[in-house]
Amino acid sequence: MTTLLEKAINRVSVLPAKRQNVLARLLLAEIDADAQWDKSFKSSQHELAELAGNALAEHRKGKTRAMDLSRDF
Repeated sequence: MTTLLEKAINRVSVLPAKRQNVLARLLLAEIDADAQWDKSFKSSQHELAELAGNALAEHRKGKTRAMDLSRDF
């Protein structure tokens, strides 16, 4: 366990049980979401590679332009 996580757990441990449970659910949900993102990313490598290839092909054909932050956002 890292020092920072240990510090956070020590601080949470003195809170009322309801607040501890809220924070625990948030942490568990974040861990689950992170795991789901990793799984989705790993399973889409072929599609991402294909999209990247398409983007490079369009760039080589001159169908792209440099991003202009004042115009594009």
